[in-house]
Amino acid sequence: MLLKNLPKGMKDFLILWAGQLFTLLGTSMTAFALTIWAWQVSGTATALAMVGFFYFLPSLIVSPVAGALVDRWDRKMVMILSDVCSSLATLVIFILLVSGRLEIWHLYVASAWSGIFQSLQFPAFSAAISIMVPKEHYARTSGFTSMAESGIYILAPMMAGALVGFIGVKGVLIIDFIALFIAITTISFIKIPKPKKTETEKKSLWKDSIFGFQYIVKRKPLLGLLSVFFLANLFGTLGHMVYSPMILSRTGDNHLILGIAQSFFGIGGVVGGLIIGIWGGPKRKAMGVIIGLSGSSLLGALFFGMGNHLVWWAIGGLLVSIFGSLSYSSSQAIWMSKVAPEFQGRVFSCRRFIAQCISPVAMLIAGPLADNFFEPMMMNPSGASSYLSYFVGSGPGAGMALMMLAFGILGLLAGFWGYMNPAIRNVDRIILDHDEEFAWEEEVESEDEVPGFAPIPQPAVT
Repeated sequence: MLLKNLPKGMKDFLILWAGQLFTLLGTSMTAFALTIWAWQVSGTATALAMVGFFYFLPSLIVSPVAGALVDRWDRKMVMILSDVCSSLATLVIFILLVSGRLEIWHLYVASAWSGIFQSLQFPAFSAAISIMVPKEHYARTSGFTSMAESGIYILAPMMAGALVGFIGVKGVLIIDFIALFIAITTISFIKIPKPKKTETEKKSLWKDSIFGFQYIVKRKPLLGLLSVFFLANLFGTLGHMVYSPMILSRTGDNHLILGIAQSFFGIGGVVGGLIIGIWGGPKRKAMGVIIGLSGSSLLGALFFGMGNHLVWWAIGGLLVSIFGSLSYSSSQAIWMSKVAPEFQGRVFSCRRFIAQCISPVAMLIAGPLADNFFEPMMMNPSGASSYLSYFVGSGPGAGMALMMLAFGILGLLAGFWGYMNPAIRNVDRIILDHDEEFAWEEEVESEDEVPGFAPIPQPAVT
């Protein structure tokens, strides 16, 4: 009865949303179990960071092409294809593990394979939602999506941390396969409308792949918003890549504490996503992005950098994710309302590329930076470390805590820079929604007027 009273499209969205819970649960449990395995085998932050690097870089490189394919193909089938192909990497890891031949470099190859096919998932999922529900519910659907993703982080680390001791990593991988089957079955039952027909099939794949870049560059306020994410992703990745090894170092390799600490990211995401889902998000979506990014960076710096106990890490994860939900849902609402559905596959993929292209570099240098600079520096009882220890403590993991403190502060400064730029903080007023012919009647305040940033009409559908 409750589902019958939902707004148009929300029933199918909630079914799709529920299906994603299963695949996210299995994937997150596998990632956590393999993180523990990699740490036990290598004992270095670099090894863990490289797994993320090899996943992310191929995903980012192929994302513009993936976006063009999403706009050409059926989006339901794209999501199924993405899940099935990426699960093949998990199957190979399972076989190698059972045979006793699994090595660290195998995780790098498997991560690269999964990353390539997962690059289809984000633009397909986002573009599907934008044509399933009315635009007044975009922030809500983004909030519920964030809540689902975060909710998994409550269950996955604790479940994986507990199950590894009983059924081992092999058992966790089997659960991943079962969750994938449930998710694919769920997707097959929903109806995803098709966007307006374009002439993309008559254009070359290369032209379609660069279309998203051209679209964004012509809309400089949107490009400015991405620049804030670019900086936030740089500093956030440099700090986040050492989060797990920092806690493992400071707790004597206690993976249960790590699992509990990580689960509070999920609790915060559920709380934040539920708030946004009910509230609908702030009216000024650009301010939601800026406040969310700045709050996450500041709180991460304080609680992860200066905290030296599970209580600090738990509170930090809770608050960081609440602000992260605000940032994510506000950003999604902006892009889903400004970009016409028939262009979203290409534009969203290029949007992701621009915002995150620096992240692989950060992943590549985060581990060596921790292992070869910050950790040795804080292990030296003399010099600057004697003063810095008042903020981050001492002993194993203190150097990585200092990294999180430093880069969290830089992330806060990136958010402040975005606020000081009128084109960025007013992007949701300057750029027209894709279904509007005229600018909003509400004018931008005189102190926020931006010469050269008049409302830009959307391109005609060809």
